[in-house]
Amino acid sequence: MTDQQLIYALALQHVPKIGATTAKKLINHCGSAEAVLKEKASTLLKIDGIGTITIQGLFDKIHLEEAEHELKFIRDNNIITHYYTEDTYPERLKHCIDGPIVLFQSGNINIKQQRIISIVGTRKITTSGVAFCEKLVETLAEFNPIIVSGFAYGTDITAQRAAVKHNLQTIGCLAHGLNQIYPKVHKKYVAEIENHGGFYTDFWSSDNFDRNNFLKRNRIIAGLSEATIVIESAEKGGSLVTADIANSYNREVFAVPGRTTDSQSIGCNNLIKFQKAHLLSNPLDVPYMLNWELEIDKKPAVQQQLFVELEPDEKIIYNFLKDNNREMLDVIAIKCKMPTYKIAGILLNMELKGLVRPLPGKLFEVI
Repeated sequence: MTDQQLIYALALQHVPKIGATTAKKLINHCGSAEAVLKEKASTLLKIDGIGTITIQGLFDKIHLEEAEHELKFIRDNNIITHYYTEDTYPERLKHCIDGPIVLFQSGNINIKQQRIISIVGTRKITTSGVAFCEKLVETLAEFNPIIVSGFAYGTDITAQRAAVKHNLQTIGCLAHGLNQIYPKVHKKYVAEIENHGGFYTDFWSSDNFDRNNFLKRNRIIAGLSEATIVIESAEKGGSLVTADIANSYNREVFAVPGRTTDSQSIGCNNLIKFQKAHLLSNPLDVPYMLNWELEIDKKPAVQQQLFVELEPDEKIIYNFLKDNNREMLDVIAIKCKMPTYKIAGILLNMELKGLVRPLPGKLFEVI
């Protein structure tokens, strides 16, 4: 991406009333961020869902001016940028409708690795919570996953330091620009995190520090990963928001249960009670449910119906699975270039036709 292209992408990202979802809609319609900012307002208003309030201030020159300032910060500090259509942009995050159009990175992240999990939880983690979190990372180390979290107090830093200890890659998703670190006491961990991964954020160096930023960044924590694990949580908390977002992305969610009298277990217990998360009592539950090591006994081949008529989209999915043996729902959606919700419905119809079968970890294979 050239500097000029990046400036226009940043300028579009800077417009207050245009979020990532709307920005992508405009870019897809016009062809590029630059084309959006050079298009006539009357043309943009013809796009479904775009109104005068949405594009209010879109053509203000301040956005390009601020984008140029941010580009200077990016270049001066060797910040890596990932545009949402580029190959370097995290694959799973590409499939999230509200994923940022520009993602900023510091460190040495290699996101191509497929096994990525998020570990979140309360900032007031208990001794038993710390013990479980550390045991979880230690147990999963042999599978070499990337550990994602928010670099905050409590659960986040426990999980990320455990990842470093076991020489795993770890990613901290920040709720502010890369010109600062919060909490400040965690500055001492920055170097080791960047040596074993790094940091992602979609916030600018000029963005004000705001508590609402933490809720916004949670979509990146959930979007990067195939599964989100909640170690401990009170009845309300940011980690529950992350779990809800992960569920909305059709990703797996796990929660560690606790005693009903423990305040820091109420959130996890509720996730399990309302079937929003798998009960996680043993670290090995994770690789089992995600099919990291599961060996499925070969069942006798099921005689397929002869001359089953396939719809065009069914043919695409069937041929993909036939060539790839078995694959995760999200990956099928990405490779077949269809939204997840549509893929899920088509796979159900194919299952009823006796063409595919579901496996643990949201995997599917041809029968």
